[in-house]
Amino acid sequence: MLAKEIQSAVEKGTMLPLMEEFYTIQGEGFHTGTAAYFIRIGGCDVGCHWCDVKESWNAELHPPTAIDKIVANAKKYADTVVVTGGEPLMWDMNPLTEQLKESDLKVHIETSGAYQLSGHWDWICLSPKKNKLPTATVYAKADELKVIIYNKHDFIFAEEQAALVNDQAILFLQPEWSKRDEMTPLIVDYVMQNPKWRVSLQTHKYLNIP
Repeated sequence: MLAKEIQSAVEKGTMLPLMEEFYTIQGEGFHTGTAAYFIRIGGCDVGCHWCDVKESWNAELHPPTAIDKIVANAKKYADTVVVTGGEPLMWDMNPLTEQLKESDLKVHIETSGAYQLSGHWDWICLSPKKNKLPTATVYAKADELKVIIYNKHDFIFAEEQAALVNDQAILFLQPEWSKRDEMTPLIVDYVMQNPKWRVSLQTHKYLNIP
């Protein structure tokens, strides 16, 4: 395929810069402990300094892959697929999610919400970032709000974000991994005082799985 054709396919969402794909146990948020096939799409310009997958940021490092191939791999493993990144909403998610849904898979996304929502989702996990705030389309549709707590000010940010999501969104506070010993006790106290929130932990890191 010519470079021009590949670029056109990426723009249409029929090819995506695939960083990695793997079958594992969901480690965070509402679906913690459940099996899922993760599809990690390259490309992100949100720039979180504590990001644990910075190698995903440059989409050019990850080969454009036909979504037919991605879907064929996903079907071998799981009932549930989680599309993550990077920031998957940088790309048109409609073609990928349409094919996944046609294969009778449940389709979830983990996103910062920094781009307009595309795709057909059974579950939207919104994890907003201060340096590039979510769009209204994602606030309106989020099933889950997961705010990463790196310092005490992040509790204020969490409440600001909770005021913007729809009334049905389930609210989670999650310690940033490198600050977990310091922040987890603060989160526990905060959730006990503000029980609309729940605690999320990166259990996959405690279990030493992907």
